[in-house]
Amino acid sequence: MEVQEPLLYVMVAALLISAAALLLTAVSMIRLARAAAAVRSQLAELVPKAESVLESAEKTLTDSHTRISELTAKAAEFTSKANAALEATRAQLGRTDEFLTELTGRARIQLDRIELVLDDTISRVHETVVVLNKGILWPLREISAVGAGIRTAIHYLARGGRPNVAQATTDEEMFI
Repeated sequence: MEVQEPLLYVMVAALLISAAALLLTAVSMIRLARAAAAVRSQLAELVPKAESVLESAEKTLTDSHTRISELTAKAAEFTSKANAALEATRAQLGRTDEFLTELTGRARIQLDRIELVLDDTISRVHETVVVLNKGILWPLREISAVGAGIRTAIHYLARGGRPNVAQATTDEEMFI
């Protein structure tokens, strides 16, 4: 029995909350009905005004319909002219695209040729530099080295006897 008593309290609380909710709903419905009645009375006053506005709207709609039909005819004429111009532009773009494609191909071929000529020229310059080094500069260096050797030998022979003490000391200090 002890377990049923709290359950009973919970059920009573739920019932009270439901009753309060129903009471609030009823009050809301009554207020809603009053508001609907007020809106109905205001609408009864606005109906004649709305009818006059509706008549002027019908006239405006008729005028707009005639103007729209005129504008539609002008738009159709403009569209046909624009389509013709667009077709001419497409044809011109096609020719331009063909021209650019051909031009790009030719430029690519010319760049390949230039690259081949440039590679050939660089290899020839390199070969020329190698030939100059081996054929002219190397022998000149050897001749210069032989000349320096002869000059040193002549200088040594021309110097004569033994070096003096000051010279020998200087030479020894250089090696130290």
